Amino acid sequence: MRKIIGIAAGAAILGTIGIAAPAAQAAATPCSAQAKACLRLSTHQAWLTNNGQVTRGPVPVTVGKAGHETPTGRFRVQYRDADHYSKEFDARMPYSVFFTTTGVAFHEGSLREQSHGCVHLSHSDAVAFYQTLRTGDVVEVVN
Repeated sequence: MRKIIGIAAGAAILGTIGIAAPAAQAAATPCSAQAKACLRLSTHQAWLTNNGQVTRGPVPVTVGKAGHETPTGRFRVQYRDADHYSKEFDARMPYSVFFTTTGVAFHEGSLREQSHGCVHLSHSDAVAFYQTLRTGDVVEVVN
């Protein structure tokens, strides 16, 4: 009898006998199963989830700079605006998903420059967050 140690050995054996190896499990998020979007500030990562299962991520983000920190806590999506323009910052904020009552949003933005509190995403990730999240969905932001 052969003893198989570890999933890699098991996957190799399964592959040789024509059985599909199990898919690697997605990394867990630091948020609750109720969150549709999860953001970890310390690692600059965000996820989209459905009933606690990761559907996208982790994806890279930039967040608020010193004096304009992205707030932590549990929030709900307030509204979405695909073509938002900020008069305050004289800036385009494509694919905005606002999740605080003070105007903090996920949106397309620079992954090199910090924001005034918003969460910058790449174009494709911003589109995905915009298309997935709906008013009332839970967003959790942790350190």
